[in-house]
Amino acid sequence: MKYLSILFSIVLLFSCKQAKQEKVKEEIQKPKITAVVLDSVNLFAGKLIRIDSFPTKYITPRPVDVWLPEGYSSEKKYAVLYMHDGQMLFDETTTWNKQEWKIDEVASKLMKDGVTKDFIVVGIHNIPAIRWLDLYPEKAMNFLTKEEVERVKSFSNNDVTSEDLTGDEYLKFLVEDLKPYIDKTYSVYTNKENTFVAGSSMGGLMSMYAISQYPDVFEGAACISTHWVGAQPVENNPLPKSIFTYLEQNVPDAKTHKIYFDYGNKTLDQYYPEYAPKVDSIFLNNDYSEANFKNLFFEGTDHSEISWQNRIDIPLTFLLKK
Repeated sequence: MKYLSILFSIVLLFSCKQAKQEKVKEEIQKPKITAVVLDSVNLFAGKLIRIDSFPTKYITPRPVDVWLPEGYSSEKKYAVLYMHDGQMLFDETTTWNKQEWKIDEVASKLMKDGVTKDFIVVGIHNIPAIRWLDLYPEKAMNFLTKEEVERVKSFSNNDVTSEDLTGDEYLKFLVEDLKPYIDKTYSVYTNKENTFVAGSSMGGLMSMYAISQYPDVFEGAACISTHWVGAQPVENNPLPKSIFTYLEQNVPDAKTHKIYFDYGNKTLDQYYPEYAPKVDSIFLNNDYSEANFKNLFFEGTDHSEISWQNRIDIPLTFLLKK
């Protein structure tokens, strides 16, 4: 019996040592994430923190911004809003078109007025040369015929195949790399009920795709000026049909989700109104109601950050209302 006890102790000691070594090895292999407060950024309120090149094996690393509202405190918990095209959200002096969403301004006012729960915003920057590949709802391509795929190639700027798309990898980055980091680093709720995703144009498509692919991660999505045409607006475009077919088969449960869409009718938005009835039918036929589904039309608005900043309070209130 004495020898069995000694043997058991040796085995236990070896197991603990091996587990410790594996943990140390894992920590060594894990890339270091460096976050810096941007003192020079032109903010209305709050603080912006940037990870200049967020390490990931899934997609091309890119900057990620974390906006913390004024008065952010580790003594309380915050919801999290993940947004695409992160470099367009906060400071118009640094954007390519000198426009911004004014997220910090709108979010600050909504929280100060007690309209929404407290939340932080995580902005994932895009890489312009591969933005379409990152933000296209990849599995929608499965609903194209071979002939339709060839047609898509004919009006694409690049001769891309389904294998070139990285929408699934983009979401893996968000869910498996970025979210765990945010959950660990900031004082936030980690549950689905306090996790949201939003974006415009291709980012609208990706927000729809995110909540459809990961309904256990995101409770709500805001899909603003959603680019239902999928690529360039051309005649005989098979992409909208394939996107809607995917969506019909992957609608998140109406009992536990809410989703917002909107569109204008100027510049690129002029191509979206024709798809509104289809969007309505998909969600209303899957038990959604005004309480958890919106598809709003904004007459005379175009496809720009100026238009979106003027109405972003509506989806933020819809998703994050107290």
